[in-house]
Amino acid sequence: MLNKLDRYLRLIETIEESVQPQFKAIEQRALINQARVLNAFRQLYIDETCFFESTGYGYNDLGREKLDQLYAAVFGAEAGLVRPHFVSGTHAIATSLYGILKPGDRLLSLTGKPYDTLQKALGLTKPLFGTLADLGITYDEADFTAGVVEEELDRLLSQPAQVVLLQRSRGYAQRPSLRIEDIAALVKAVKARQPEAVIFLDNCYGEFVQTEEPCHVGVDLCAGSLIKNPGAGIAPSGGYVVGRADLVEKVAWRLTAPGLGSELGAMGHYKRLYYQGLFLAPHQVGQALKGIVLAAALFQHLGFRVSPTADELRADIVQAICLGEPELLQQFCRAVQAASPIDSFVVPEAAPMAGYQDKIIMAAGTFVQGASSEFSADGPLRPPYEVYLQGGLTYEHQKIALAEILSHLGLPF
Repeated sequence: MLNKLDRYLRLIETIEESVQPQFKAIEQRALINQARVLNAFRQLYIDETCFFESTGYGYNDLGREKLDQLYAAVFGAEAGLVRPHFVSGTHAIATSLYGILKPGDRLLSLTGKPYDTLQKALGLTKPLFGTLADLGITYDEADFTAGVVEEELDRLLSQPAQVVLLQRSRGYAQRPSLRIEDIAALVKAVKARQPEAVIFLDNCYGEFVQTEEPCHVGVDLCAGSLIKNPGAGIAPSGGYVVGRADLVEKVAWRLTAPGLGSELGAMGHYKRLYYQGLFLAPHQVGQALKGIVLAAALFQHLGFRVSPTADELRADIVQAICLGEPELLQQFCRAVQAASPIDSFVVPEAAPMAGYQDKIIMAAGTFVQGASSEFSADGPLRPPYEVYLQGGLTYEHQKIALAEILSHLGLPF
C-alpha cells in the first residue's frame, strides 16, 4: 500500500522536517501533563479494586468516587463528576447549566454563539419547550475571543450575570479557540466586575493541549466529553464535570435527583477503561496534535487557508482547513473515511443532523462511535466550506491518512 502512496509520503516527510520545533514543544507539554496525571494516580492510591463492577444503585462504589477525585486532582478542581450516564459533551454541558441556573437568572456568553448542538438547549432555536429560555433564563452574548474590550464588558456586566459561559474550542465558528492565557484574562476581567458570577467553560477538545487546565486559572466549573481528549480513544462513552465542590454537587443533583446527587450511579464493568483512558490521554493528545500540525503545514503548502497555522500555539485538537467548495469538502471527508480502520468502505453523505442548522458531513471510522479523539473530520455544508480535522490515536496513522487524502483529492503539487 505504501508504494502507491510513495510520492505523497515524500512530500509529507519534507513538510514534516519543517515542523520539528513544534513537535518538540508538543512532546515537552505531553511530558509535563503525563507527570501530573501519574502523580494524581499515585497520590490517590488507585488500585485494582477501583476497576470492580458496580450494579443497581451503585452505592458505596469506591472506584467511582476515586475516579471523581482523580479528575478533580488532574484538572485543578475541588470536585469531579465522571459518569457514563452523560450521553455526550453537550449533555454534560447542558446538565451543568440546568444545575447552576434558575428561573430569572441571566446567562452571558463571552465567546459568541455556542456550538450548534448547545444552541437548542439554550433556546436560541425552536422549539423552545424544555430549554433554558422556556424556564425563564435570559441569554446575552458577545465575542471576546480576540481580546477583552473593557468598555463593552463594562456594559454587559452593568447588570448581574449569574453565569458567564466560555467555549474553549471554536466549533464551526470563524474565530480562534481559547488558549489558557485567554481564559485567564477573561476570568480576571469578569471577576473584577462581578466576583460572584460563576464562570462555566465548555472544555471539549481542549484537555491536555496545554500544561494547565481552566480550573487552574480560576474557572469555577467546566465540562467535557470522555470520548474526546480525556478518554484517549478507550473510554466507551460519558462525560465529566469538574470545579467548585458546591457547583459540582448541584450538577449531580440535576443528573440524578435532589438528595441523590453523586452518591448513586452504577458504573458497570467499564471503570478500568476510564482510568486507563485518562492515564493515556496526555500521550494520545500529543499524537493528535502532531498530526494536525502536520496537516496544517501540508495544506498551507498546497495553497489552502488553515486555522490555526502550523506555527501557532494550539488551544485544541481541531484543525480547520478552508476548502472553498462543497464538493471538495465532501471528497475530503470521504477520503478520511476511506483511510480509517473501521467502516473504511462507507461513503459519507451530507445530511441533516439533530442539533445542527445546516447539513453536516462527517467522517468517523472510529472504534468508539463518534469519538473525535480518533482521526476524524466533519464540516457543515455552508460557505466557506471548511473541514474540521481532529484527533488521531497514532501519528503514523495520521501520516498514512494524509497521504491517502492527497491521493484521493488529486491535488497538484
